[in-house]
Amino acid sequence: MLLRMVSWSEVEKAEPEFAAKVRRLFDARKHKTIATLRVDGSPRISGIEAGFTGGELTFGSMPRARKGADLHRDPRFALHSPTSDPPDDDSAAWPGEAKIAGRAYFAQVLDGAEGPEGELFRVDVDEVVITFLNHEGTLLVVESWHPGRGLRRTERA
Repeated sequence: MLLRMVSWSEVEKAEPEFAAKVRRLFDARKHKTIATLRVDGSPRISGIEAGFTGGELTFGSMPRARKGADLHRDPRFALHSPTSDPPDDDSAAWPGEAKIAGRAYFAQVLDGAEGPEGELFRVDVDEVVITFLNHEGTLLVVESWHPGRGLRRTERA
C-alpha cells in the first residue's frame, strides 16, 4: 500500500480548526523533539526548531549533524511539540500535545546569511495527532488526521 502524503497547506485546507490547534501547540515554545532513524534502524531523538512558513512545515539541521545525515538516508521522521504538565488543580486545562509524522526532504543549504548555517528540510505529512483531556479531565482524547482518511476522534479512559 502506498502512503499518500501532503504539504502542511493541504492539512490546513482540509481541517483548518484542527491545523490551527496543532500550530498553537507547536508554537507554544521554541524547542521541539524529532525522531529520525539511525543507520541500524534504531531511533535517534534530537532537539530541533521547526516552523510553519508559506504553507510548508520546515526545519533545519546544523552542518554535519547526525539527524541531517539520518534524513538524507531515510527521510522518515516523527516530530513532537513542546510539552507541559497538566495543572495539578485542573487537569482539563492542559492544552495537550501534538505530533506530526512523515518524510523530510532536503530543500536548500543555509549559508548563514540569514541565520545559522546548515540544511533546510521541508516536510511531506503522513499523520497529524493531538492528544488532550476532555472537559471533565477524565478521558484522554486523541484526534488524528491522515491524508485520504481525514480527521478521527477517539476517547480513552
